Amino acid sequence: MQTLFSEMKTRLENKEDLVLVTVVASSGAAPRGAGARMLVGRDGRICGTVGGGAVEFRSTELAKDAINKRASVVKQFILEKNQIEDIGMICGGNVTIFFRYFEGGNVAIISLCETARAQFREQKTTWLITELTDGYDGEIGLYSEKLGVMGDIAPTIANAISGQTSVFEFGGKKYYAEQILSSGFVYIFGGGHVAQELVPVLSHLDFRCIVLEDRPEFASPELFPGAAHTKLVNFENVPEMKQVTNDDYIIVLTRGHKFDQVIEEQALRTPARYIGVIGSRHKKALVEKNIMEHGFTRADLGRVTAPIGLMGIKAETPAEIAISIAGQLIAFRAGAGIIS
Repeated sequence: MQTLFSEMKTRLENKEDLVLVTVVASSGAAPRGAGARMLVGRDGRICGTVGGGAVEFRSTELAKDAINKRASVVKQFILEKNQIEDIGMICGGNVTIFFRYFEGGNVAIISLCETARAQFREQKTTWLITELTDGYDGEIGLYSEKLGVMGDIAPTIANAISGQTSVFEFGGKKYYAEQILSSGFVYIFGGGHVAQELVPVLSHLDFRCIVLEDRPEFASPELFPGAAHTKLVNFENVPEMKQVTNDDYIIVLTRGHKFDQVIEEQALRTPARYIGVIGSRHKKALVEKNIMEHGFTRADLGRVTAPIGLMGIKAETPAEIAISIAGQLIAFRAGAGIIS
C-alpha cells in the first residue's frame, strides 16, 4: 500500500489520470478476496494485483475504459460458465470490483496520498474509506484514531466501520472501508533459526516485527533486515513488554523452556491480542504447571497458543515452521480465530 500511494502521488502530480482497482467483495473460489487492489494508468497496470488471470486482464481493460470515460464504476464478475457477466472462468464464485477514477493533478487526492504516506511513516492504524459509485466519483478519505477523518467523508462515518474490510451503508450511501495499516507489532523473543526464517515471511505479509534476543550474536540487525527493530535484552526483565498493546502479537521462540516460561509469564501481564509459544505438548504441560504455581490461572493460560503454528502441515524444518506460524497469524489477523 505504501508503494501504491507513492505511485499515485507521483503520477497525479505529473497530470496522469489513474484508476484504483479494488476487490470489495468475493465469494467461492475467487482469485483474491476483499482488499486486493492494483493501480492502472492509460497504458495498463502500474502496480498491485487483483489475482492475475482473466479477472486481472478484464479489470485492466475496464480500468482503461474508465479513464477514457473519466468515471468510476462498480463491476461484478461471475466465475462460472454460461452466466451473465461470465468471463470464461470455471472456478466458481464471484467477485465485485470497484474502479475508482482519479483525474491527473487532483490536488485533494494528491494531499490525501501524502497524508497516507505520513501515516505509514508514523506507523499509525489507518483506514481507507471509499464511496462505491457508478458513473461518477464519490467521496474518499482516511480515518485514524489519532487524526480522525481526513478527506471529504463525514466525520461520524468512523462509527460504522467494523472488521478489517467491510461494505456498509451510511447516510443513504454505500461505502467500502479497509484497514490499510495497523499500529500493531509482532514481538519475537528469540533470534535463532526459526526466527531468522520467520521474520522475512512475516515482513512480506505486512506484519511489522521486533526481534528481542539475549545473545549478542543472535541480536544482530544484519540477521533480520526485514525487522522494524532488533534488540539485545535480558529475558528476565524485558522493558519492551510495557509497550505491548492489544494490537500486538507475541511469539516465543527462545532456546529453552526456562526462558520460554520467563517470557510467557511477562507476556500474560500484557494486553497482547495473541501469544504463541513454540515447543511440544509435553513442554507446554511442564511450563503451564510451573506458571500456575506462580499464581496464574487456567483462564490466563487460555490466552496462549502452544504449540504455535498449523499442526496439520507437519512442519519440521525452521523454514517449514516459519510458514506454519505465518499461516496461523494470517488466519488470526483475518478474524478466523486460532486455527491449529
